[in-house]
Order: sequence, then C-alpha cells, then structure tokens
Amino acid sequence: MSAFKHGRYSGYLKPISYLIDLGIINWLAIYLLFQSKDSLVYHTIFTLGWILISFTSRFYNVYRYTPEVTIFALVLKQIIIFTLFVFAFYGFNYSLNVKPLAILKYVFVVFTLITILKFAIYYLLQKYRTDFGGNYRNTIIIGKNKNTAILEAFFKNNPEYGYTYKKTFSLKGEKTQTLDYCFQYIIKENIDEIYCSISELNNAQINEIVDFADNNLKILKFLPDNKGIFTKKLKYEYYDYIPILSLRNIPLEDSANLIIKRAFDIIFSLAVIVFILSWLTPIIAILIKLESKGPVFFKQSRNGFNYKEFDCYKFRSMTPNNNAHLHQATRGDQRVTKIGKFIRKTSIDELPQFFNVLFGDMSVVGPRPHMVSHTNMYAKRIDKFMVRHFVKPGITGLAQISGFRGEVETDKDIIGRVKYDIFYIENWSLLLDLKIIIQTARNAIRGDAKAY
Repeated sequence: MSAFKHGRYSGYLKPISYLIDLGIINWLAIYLLFQSKDSLVYHTIFTLGWILISFTSRFYNVYRYTPEVTIFALVLKQIIIFTLFVFAFYGFNYSLNVKPLAILKYVFVVFTLITILKFAIYYLLQKYRTDFGGNYRNTIIIGKNKNTAILEAFFKNNPEYGYTYKKTFSLKGEKTQTLDYCFQYIIKENIDEIYCSISELNNAQINEIVDFADNNLKILKFLPDNKGIFTKKLKYEYYDYIPILSLRNIPLEDSANLIIKRAFDIIFSLAVIVFILSWLTPIIAILIKLESKGPVFFKQSRNGFNYKEFDCYKFRSMTPNNNAHLHQATRGDQRVTKIGKFIRKTSIDELPQFFNVLFGDMSVVGPRPHMVSHTNMYAKRIDKFMVRHFVKPGITGLAQISGFRGEVETDKDIIGRVKYDIFYIENWSLLLDLKIIIQTARNAIRGDAKAY
C-alpha cells in the first residue's frame, strides 16, 4: 500500500500502462495478423510474451527522474526482443501463412503507438507537477555539504520531477539539530522521502534513521561519500540470504546487451568498410605514397578488453620514425605530414580501425585505447584508470566528444577522460552509442580543435 501512498497515485500508472499496451498489441493483432481466425490462443500467447519480455527488459521501470534517452533506449530494446518473439511465433506456426512484411508492419504500428503513449504520459505528468503541483513528493535532506547543496538545487530547479524540497538538517558544526527533531519534523510535515549524506552520519545514526523510515513508511535514500569515486551506479545482490553491494554495475556484462552491441558493431563496421573504405582507401593510399615513403597503414600495440594487447590500425599520418610507439602527436609536431594533418583533423586516419571492430578487438564506441607505454604509466599515476578495460575499446567515445580527445597535456586531461569513460561503462545503452556516433561525425565535419 505504501507504494501507492508515496507516489500520490503514481503507483497505478504501471498497471494502467500494462493494460493499455496489451490492448494495443492485441487490438492491432486482430486487424493486421489474426483477422477472422479463432485467435484466443494467439492473444494469450502474445499477452504472456509481452509481459515476460517487459519484466525481463524492465520496460515499465520508468520513474519521475528517468531521462528521455533512457526511456527511448527501453523502447528500442523492447521492440527488438518483441519483434524476434513475433517472428519466432510465426516460425513455429507457419501454417498461419503470415508474411514477414505483415509482421514488420504490425510491430512498427504497435511501437509507434506505444512510444507516443509512453512519452505522452511522461510529459503530461511533468506538466501536471509543474502547473498544478500534483503527483509530488515532499523531501528533506539530512547532512549539509557540497553534495547535499547540489541535490537541494536540483529539487528547487526541476519542479517537473515532482519533488517539493522542504528543509536540510545539519548534524555537524555550530547549528546542529538532533535526529529526534528531524523525525518530528518529518512526521509533522508529512515528508515522503528522506535523503541522507553518508559522510555526515555515523553508523549509529544511520541505523536509527533506517529504523525510523521503516517504522513510519518513509522512503530512505543515501548520497554516497564519493571522494575520488567516479562511479554512478551500485549493484545490490543476494548470495543466498546475504546482501552484497557491488561498487559498480556494468550493463555490458549482461549477455543480451553484449549480443546487441556486438551485432551493431558488425553491421556498422561492415557498412563503413563496404560503402566508404572500399573506395576511399585507394585514394588515401595514393596521397600518402606521393608525399612520403613508407607503408599506407600504421600498426600500433594497444591495450584492450581485460588489458589484452592487440594491433590497432590507422592510415599512416607521420613520416616513419622510431618514436611513434612512445610519443603521441603534439601540436605542431614535425613528424606529421601534410596529408597526415588533413586525415587527423577529419579523423579519416582512424577509419581502418573498423577492421579491428570487425575482428572483435574493438567496438565502434568505447573508451579510446592508449599506447601500451602510456597505459602502464597512467595505470600507476591515475586512480581508476584501469576501469576503462572492463569493456572493449572504441574508435570513438563519450570522452572524445566531451573535449577529452587527442594529446594529454596535463593530468587533468586524463582524469577527465577517465571520468567520462567510467560514466559510459556504467550507463551504456545503444541509444547512447548512436548519440556519440552522430556527435563524432559532426566533429569530424567541423574539425576538432584537439585533432592534430
């Protein structure tokens, strides 16, 4: 009952969404697939299949703080799995004689309507919260520091999420307040959610707050003490009956996500190799050969997934030299040829790495791999640098489109790169990959200031 109370009736949204979506998939199936056939069995199978897929993909786990990009990623994941389910169903029931084009039409219409509906509910609720003050949750913060100040500003500046910020309590310093006073205020003001800074509390206080929240049906959330920790998500699991908290959750450790990403990598890399590299390679090869002697391609050992070394390929952009494997290019580097300046500025020199993607050493999107000598150096100097090797390296990445590509001039550059790479690893989605690819293409057309 508490889920409905705290959500101000938003607890009803999930079952209502289920019913509407099931109505859409079954109603459209009558007109586009089943037609006049006795279809009760088929409706039952489609309904159970949709519910099972939704449960597995967490399709209905959309909250007031869920960003639009995550919602779209959920829709995309659901459509892929449901499409495979429908095709499998008609594969086993080939006697129904339904053509693949009819199935694709059905799936397209279903997901068009469901996507519109999902976003309509999302934006209407935001409008309802902003204009009418409904569907809200009263919040307080326990603990006063930089992190809680940021959270306080978030509550105040984003009314569309439906959080009504009431007060921040300080348990340290000159103006301290007791937990009993906080508890009285929470009950008196009908507070729904309590946010606590772990760094401002001792174990006894944390236990006391947990007991109070449990006994008074209040939602309790914690802000981690994240000094030097760049993680964004924690994973909570049970080993038998023992609760275990993992430091980070990596979506690409999920086999389904891994298959989706690998399939995308193969399709995308094949498209680039066939439609771009097939004709561009001879042109670049001639230009490189006309300017300087040496090979067309440059091969360099880099560290990839699980720290494994692999040969990374590029179009050669420098005159052959013995320092290429030790020192990266700097601004005004005399080793870079004239054609090299152009292909580096437009990132054309990176295109042969699509063969690395096809071979499985790299991904289209991921943390950029470093030279082996640099990897060894940064691993010793930069905290959490090795986290980047939990996934395959990429031709482009979130750090590169966020201003952290090219030469590492100071430790600040590599620290920024690591932060963005870890965020990507912990928040991967196919939609995020597409966003990074589009931004990379834009940067290549405009020319990146750090591409030299």
